[in-house]
Amino acid sequence: MGYRVVVAGATGNVGREMLNILAEREFPVEEIAALASRKSLGTEVSFGDKTLTTKDLDTFDFTGWDIALFAVGSDATKIYAPKAAAAGCVVIDNSSLYRYDPQVPLIVPEVNADAIEGYKAKNIIANPNCSTAQMVVALKPLHDRAKIKRVVVSTYQSVSGAGKAGIDELWNQTKGIYVPGQEVEPSKFTKQIAFNVIPHIDSFMEDGSTKEEWKMVAETKKILDPKVKVTATCVRVPVFVGHSEAINIEFEDFLDEEEARDILREAPGVLVVDKREAGGYITPVECVGDYATYISRIRQDSTLDNGLNLWCVSDNLRKGAALNAVQIAEVLGNRCLKKG
Repeated sequence: MGYRVVVAGATGNVGREMLNILAEREFPVEEIAALASRKSLGTEVSFGDKTLTTKDLDTFDFTGWDIALFAVGSDATKIYAPKAAAAGCVVIDNSSLYRYDPQVPLIVPEVNADAIEGYKAKNIIANPNCSTAQMVVALKPLHDRAKIKRVVVSTYQSVSGAGKAGIDELWNQTKGIYVPGQEVEPSKFTKQIAFNVIPHIDSFMEDGSTKEEWKMVAETKKILDPKVKVTATCVRVPVFVGHSEAINIEFEDFLDEEEARDILREAPGVLVVDKREAGGYITPVECVGDYATYISRIRQDSTLDNGLNLWCVSDNLRKGAALNAVQIAEVLGNRCLKKG
């Protein structure tokens, strides 16, 4: 006997990935429903070797369904997630709406799977921001060994983090630069993204940071350890899929780079590719479609007594979104629902 699973937002980039990963990982599905807004109603999406026709999220009855994976944005989630939860369906939400709610667990399974029991308060579990998810997977095993005091991270985030509109803008803008008369002005992004980098993701806050940077700080504290200090600079780059991060870590205790490399090689969800030669590291192009969080460029920081630098790359549509949501569903099933 398997689970009755709903994917809300099934026609979007993340929703389609959720369906792909549920099938790839052979999640025990008895029945599955793909939901979309009315403008996408009737669109066909793939689930393994099956084709599903989307149903109307607005009129869907969640009664009798076990798990709902939400990829519809905060505004729609605010309306439909409480309805699903009240009907007894556990919501795993990919938006930012519930991430900072103390009654809603924010889960990265490799890091804080034990927090899953907290879902019972509201029948909702939050999926973290894509840039946070890959970073804490890398930080957790190192934190267990040497206690992290401070993290300085600069992100290089792909346009797929801004949805299909972000992908389309990069594609069309790049073409337009070479085809006279087909130039494309910025629309999704604040400045030209083709052949450029933009140090601005989400809205600005009063202290000068952006909301994306604030998310990384707040979520790392909630998932990993509230005592860890985090400062972030988040940058959009002209890459279609795959977020990269340059991470500087200060520990309470000394951690040798060789030991750090060995720890990360054994860590769940991590793959180390770290040869000190041309090409001996991972770039976003190579991580697309993979489950792993890749770590390269591990080295001591000579400016700190207990410092390390590393390079972290992951497919943001997978580990940063859809994969993490499905992994949460797996933990929920194995530890709590125990049906599949």
